[in-house]
Amino acid sequence: MEERNHDHRGELASEAMRIVADLAAPRPILYWLDFLFSLFVAYGTASLYLEGALPPGVRLLCYLVAIGGLYRISIFIHEVIHLPRGKMRGFKVAWNLLAGIPMLTPSFLYVNHLVHHRTRHYGTPGDCEYLPLAHDIGKGHAFFALQILVMPLLVVIRFALAPISFLRPSWRRWTLERASSLAIHWHADSRHRLPSTAPLGWWAALDLACSARVWVMLFAPVLGWTEWSRLPLLYSLAVGVLALNQLRTLAAHRFSSEGGRLDHEAQFLDSTNITGSWYSEYLFPIGLRYHALHHLLPSLPYHALGAAHRRLVATLPPDSPYHANLYPSLFAVLRDQYAQRSRNRSEARPKWDRWHRRSS
Repeated sequence: MEERNHDHRGELASEAMRIVADLAAPRPILYWLDFLFSLFVAYGTASLYLEGALPPGVRLLCYLVAIGGLYRISIFIHEVIHLPRGKMRGFKVAWNLLAGIPMLTPSFLYVNHLVHHRTRHYGTPGDCEYLPLAHDIGKGHAFFALQILVMPLLVVIRFALAPISFLRPSWRRWTLERASSLAIHWHADSRHRLPSTAPLGWWAALDLACSARVWVMLFAPVLGWTEWSRLPLLYSLAVGVLALNQLRTLAAHRFSSEGGRLDHEAQFLDSTNITGSWYSEYLFPIGLRYHALHHLLPSLPYHALGAAHRRLVATLPPDSPYHANLYPSLFAVLRDQYAQRSRNRSEARPKWDRWHRRSS
């Protein structure tokens, strides 16, 4: 049975790649133009929002555009991690300098994302990007929502204290292994497995640059460079960006795993493809609405996902598993999740508790 499952999931991925193989090469010019234009819009509208000299309605509009733009440039971290080693090094460095450091999300915080794609980890308590929300009785969603308010503060504290980690090698290793992951499941074993090839010097430079960013931000009002009101405004931007990310994450998967391992096809079927709505690009920037396709073919660049999805829908037979998880909008995904939770309500508590016992 295991061999048949292995062959079948290999057949699905192989057939999909055969159909879209000509779309697999990243196009650097698209990365640069998209990123730099988004950067201009995001930082421009964020500056207008922070200045506060605008009518309330215009300021609110600037806020909404700013958090959408900031979210878009921040989510390029996903592409930075998935780009092959040695490819587009200039873009990776530029992203960290222009977005990762200012937004306190350097790329080394997302290295563990690759674990989320491995079949032996996806959907298990060891997956720091997964919660069994389909079997949730309330506390999981409350915890998920609370992160929106707490995470910006924890990130500031983590980078403010970063220089202390360099005082002893054991402290530095603990910091990299235990306090350097962007995660939604804090009980997961989110430790960075530091390979011998890890660019620790580059990570240290990014860490110290983010620490300097934090201390300048905190001392600027003390030194009279900015008003104290700027700090809560910066916090509101961070909360807005994180809210968009949590909403997108909530619709990226069906979250139906009970903690056991899922093979590649089951991982694909537990993810979602959102075919479109007028707000899709705002909530699911750089191709993230095709999340199931991304899990099926993680090497496809973001700019190819839309064309690849349309080609696969038109080419694969009607009984292909690829057609099983298509949704027209975010709300369609949420309705399906709610229906699934209702079906599982009678047995949700033991499943939730069993899932968390495995992570302890």
